[in-house]
Amino acid sequence: MSRTPTIVRTVPALRRAVDGLRARRATVALVPTMGALHDGHVSLVRVAKRRADKVVVSIFVNPTQFAPTEDFGSYPRTWKSDIAKLAAEKVDLIWHPDAKAMYPDGFSTRVAPEGPAMAGLEDRFRPHFFGGVATVVAKLFAQVRADFAIFGEKDFQQLRVVARMASDLDLGVKVIGSKTVRERDGLAMSSRNVYLSPAERQTAPELYRAMKECARLLRNGTEIEAAMAAGTEMIKRAGFVPDYFELRHADTLAPVSSRDEGPMRILVAAKLGATRLIDNIAI
Repeated sequence: MSRTPTIVRTVPALRRAVDGLRARRATVALVPTMGALHDGHVSLVRVAKRRADKVVVSIFVNPTQFAPTEDFGSYPRTWKSDIAKLAAEKVDLIWHPDAKAMYPDGFSTRVAPEGPAMAGLEDRFRPHFFGGVATVVAKLFAQVRADFAIFGEKDFQQLRVVARMASDLDLGVKVIGSKTVRERDGLAMSSRNVYLSPAERQTAPELYRAMKECARLLRNGTEIEAAMAAGTEMIKRAGFVPDYFELRHADTLAPVSSRDEGPMRILVAAKLGATRLIDNIAI
């Protein structure tokens, strides 16, 4: 039977627990999550275990990254299942604060990221989002003092924002991206997939298929504008309402006009019914 990891809920308790983990100069990796854990999160934990001696997983549904019209109240929360998954992976410590612990009375400091946070992708549709992400992640980095932090590539713009912030602010943590984990039909694993109806779930993999077809067109010499238009049309025909379907530089997220400009990434966000899905692939 798997041992339940140590669970802490206050900053002083976290500091004591991290000090204990660091005995004998052990390295520490952090996996930040909002709970509702699936196999994609488990893959992040496994990357963390390969990188460091001790693994901390945070579970905190961060209210500051949700707009009033978004799904903070209904965001899936599966505490018992989450703990069982983390126990099976032999995680050392779970950091599970409430909003009061993270944002106590009088809290008035925010991180305002620029650069990849203002690339005109997620920020165009969720202008509040990366300020909330950057603030909470900066706090997590300061609280846990990890050597490594593992983030999934599915949220690719977020990964770039967090990596840039950690570097710019000399936070002393190496941010590592981990490959997107997919269902057998190609759908990227996401906590929000539970919102899809059975019919929508059958349609959802078309997002991945459209990106793959677009990548094939680009590799075969199709002009960027034509390839992006073809991909957009594919997901529209499938029933998606796209926010964006774009080719960007993989490091800077800047728009590209030529395949010679460096490593490329196709990034997409689209609604299927009431559910908004995001995904990306490398070219």
